[in-house]
Amino acid sequence: MNIPAALPAELLQQLIGRLGQQAVFTDPAECIAYSYDNSRQQSIPACVVMPTSHSEVQFIVALCYQYHIPLTARGRGTGTTGATVPLAGGIVLSTERMNRILQINTADRYAVVEPGVTNQEIQDALAPHGFFWPPDPTSAAYCSVGGNLAHNSAGPRAVKYGTPRDNVLGLQAVTGNGESMRSGVYTTKGVVGYDLTRLLIGSEGTLAIITEATLKLTPLPESKITMQAWYRDIDSATNAIVALMSQSHLPCALEFLDGQSIAMIRHYSSLELPAEAGALLMIEVDGDRQQLPELAVRFQQVASNPGLLRLTIAKTDEEIKALWATRKALSPALRTLAPKKINEDVVVPISMIPTFVRQLQSISTRFGIPIVNFGHAGNGNLHVNLLINPDDAQQSAQAQPCLQAVFELVISLHGTLSGEHGIGLVKRDYIEQELDPVALRMMRQIKRQFDPHGILNPGKLFPLLPGSPSPGLPDAANPEMIAPVTPTTV
Repeated sequence: MNIPAALPAELLQQLIGRLGQQAVFTDPAECIAYSYDNSRQQSIPACVVMPTSHSEVQFIVALCYQYHIPLTARGRGTGTTGATVPLAGGIVLSTERMNRILQINTADRYAVVEPGVTNQEIQDALAPHGFFWPPDPTSAAYCSVGGNLAHNSAGPRAVKYGTPRDNVLGLQAVTGNGESMRSGVYTTKGVVGYDLTRLLIGSEGTLAIITEATLKLTPLPESKITMQAWYRDIDSATNAIVALMSQSHLPCALEFLDGQSIAMIRHYSSLELPAEAGALLMIEVDGDRQQLPELAVRFQQVASNPGLLRLTIAKTDEEIKALWATRKALSPALRTLAPKKINEDVVVPISMIPTFVRQLQSISTRFGIPIVNFGHAGNGNLHVNLLINPDDAQQSAQAQPCLQAVFELVISLHGTLSGEHGIGLVKRDYIEQELDPVALRMMRQIKRQFDPHGILNPGKLFPLLPGSPSPGLPDAANPEMIAPVTPTTV
């Protein structure tokens, strides 16, 4: 665990003078809660600040720019890639007190919110108006909208409704030299200039700090049906996935469990599962209440093939809960067997899912590490779980080579290394497998334009350049990342 370097006294005085003592924390006992996220990586910041407005964020960034202090923005810390771990110490800017819903405009179908609002708070506020915001990460009850945007985090509904990049109209943000910027529109169409909104979403706080988001709203469907389909093997399940995703009316959720997942549930729960099952699909379809019975029949027909063992359609809330109980039994089973597992979210083309799963089992055998797969089948976004036992010296030694083999397999199948968890720290050194040198160089140049001193979330997203002294220093330590600019004052 690092010992953070002390900040200049005059900087702390200015922060306290502007934000108040109640919004500036330097006691290590208070800062330690902001030193880690769900990745189990940890680095203690020298200070935590909690602004309540855009102008306060701008003031903080301008000060950090002036003093060359690393600054890491943070929502609720539910990310799994170490993206909010303050590697360089410095200051953590928590947006948890920027938690207002500023406007709900149902006529024009948008809402304006601050980044500290939780995903669930947004849904609860929109539901009485007959709308929802489509991104629905598993941690929706706790994760913040700002975190959703930083990682482009989606969830099961992305298969039909898209990710945050598809459901945000505009942003207000502060760049790395303290400048205020507005991107995007309040309309569903607009092509003026470059799409900086989509650029900032998924940038993990390395380009600018988002202080306000204009969310695109979607009308709530009248009703929903849930199906559970068991298949003899992965190929049969994949044939069903391809057929379901070829329909004019897409499912609103299409979740997948492989044979290893089913075996774990069978072993660690009392649920009765088909003995021959090699794959499971959870299928949900939403729409007009009058339309759904016909859709249910159509989807049942489409999901049926020679490998189908059993298909059940839920008709009541209790039946829906019973069907989802199988999927929900997997997480506690994984925690029981491998509490320190490695969980990576990758994406492969749907048609490649059988090849991917079969070759993962070969990798599992080669490295002696059990691998379990589940996820969002409709867009090929699978969560690959390496069930590492850290007390097993051989498994610990094989963990990184095994992960490297998994990523090489993903790229060979024309997939991508992350679907919704982002890159952060834990995948930083692998992205050169996916991005060519020109693309990576251009991304670094974009970073330099937004963040001239490299103070925003240093050490994340990009592999370290030759000559960088350590992961814990801002990118400004590398001459290639510095561009002269005039200091900004607020």
